Amino acid sequence: MRFTEELKGYTKEIWEAYDVHPFIQGLEKGDLPIEKFQFYMIQDYLYLWDYAKLFALGALKCEKKEWISSFAQSMDLTLNGEMGIHRGYMKRLGISLEEAEETEMDFLNRSYTNYMLSVSQKGGYEEVVAALLSCAWTYAEIANGIHKRNPKAKDHPFYGEWILGYTSKEFQEGAQKYIKQMDEIGKYLSPERKEYLKEVFRVCCLYELKFWDMAYFEGSEGER
Repeated sequence: MRFTEELKGYTKEIWEAYDVHPFIQGLEKGDLPIEKFQFYMIQDYLYLWDYAKLFALGALKCEKKEWISSFAQSMDLTLNGEMGIHRGYMKRLGISLEEAEETEMDFLNRSYTNYMLSVSQKGGYEEVVAALLSCAWTYAEIANGIHKRNPKAKDHPFYGEWILGYTSKEFQEGAQKYIKQMDEIGKYLSPERKEYLKEVFRVCCLYELKFWDMAYFEGSEGER
């Protein structure tokens, strides 16, 4: 069994909760209240600044030249690709970059990024991959799931851009790259190391679910 299959099985109940989450359902049906999406977009924009740092840590801790290059490419994709989608949405929502960057990071958001960075700083590049994988992998799967259940969702005049961004070849290949990297790492790990990294991955998957909770239930309160 591939290590990522073990990871998926270990977090099965969390993954099952993604597709039925009201925020994801709202994107799929196109009826998500705009204020919830606005709150999410700003918080996710702030999250991505810290997420990009994980790739820098991965490049610092890794010895394989091809993986160093991979981390560098992913950092660029995050800062200039994924965040570009966010900047485009914020412009449509009438939110300036200054407003977004001055917004207070939600407590849950800060807790999540602090956890990923702390685990990655204390550990090796294996911890970095375990920490960053949940975000890339779950977004790729969530977007694919939306498209599979409702192919017309990508044509939505507002939320379609989000679906197209995360079902894009570039993003999907980026997620697959780290799935393969995690499988390669799993080949030489001791049982103890595997259990630790499985728990890191589980915690990050749970944070992803709580991030959707934050966006949906706190988003109705508007910007913070």
